[in-house]
Amino acid sequence: MDFLQIIILALIQGITEFLPISSSGHLVLPAQLLDWQDQGNAFDVAVHVGTLLAVCIYFWSDIKALWLGWTASLIKKQPSHEATLSWCIIWATLPALLFGGVLSLLGWDEKLRSTLVIATTTIVFGLLLWQSELKGKKTRELTEMTIYLALLIGFAQALALIPGTSRSGITITIALFLGFNRSAAARFSFLLSIPVILAAGTLKILQLVAAAEPVAWDVLIYGAVIAGVSAFLCIHWFLGFINRIGLLPFVIYRLLLGIVLFCLYFAVEF
Repeated sequence: MDFLQIIILALIQGITEFLPISSSGHLVLPAQLLDWQDQGNAFDVAVHVGTLLAVCIYFWSDIKALWLGWTASLIKKQPSHEATLSWCIIWATLPALLFGGVLSLLGWDEKLRSTLVIATTTIVFGLLLWQSELKGKKTRELTEMTIYLALLIGFAQALALIPGTSRSGITITIALFLGFNRSAAARFSFLLSIPVILAAGTLKILQLVAAAEPVAWDVLIYGAVIAGVSAFLCIHWFLGFINRIGLLPFVIYRLLLGIVLFCLYFAVEF
């Protein structure tokens, strides 16, 4: 990988990981347009570590409060909003882990990574995001999150294992349908990403170790740093942006991206 390829792929991962526009949909484009080879598992691990560090640093005070609340609920049986939210995140993570394990065992995770699938899901779930923006009441705060509501969002998150869905997009969509305001929906989506990205990154590391591939450490470090910095800035920008502008720009962008991907697919196939 040359340095330009490292920068472009790391920026794509860092920016699109937390925006409701599908990172997988964008990672297809460089290979299609520039005829690049697959970047490999090692680079995927590096950029996932970068985005994980970014969200952990940005929400460090929240993570600390959630951890203290959760441990207090276990040891002292002391209820709190932080303890409830921690349990909500834990329960909401389970569907994605179970569904991801099933896909991996059946070998469907790679089969679904096609331009046609990604183009279709990019458009379909983009339209669903638009409906949630129009019909969601946007009155609930994050303090009103319950295990039941979190599980519904968690099952939606499991759908994001289908490439093109967008993990942040589908979780924000369902949270809006459930009545949460944009800020609460986005904040819960970002917090919910931490265990999922950690699990995905750990799985990729195990696959990398098992494959015993040669490692270019300079490439991995550059990728992790670029992805992490861009992800951190993206989170900060997005949380402010959705309260002022809403989600319609992302819906329009997804529809345009889906059309481009369909055009690329048919150009290659026919």
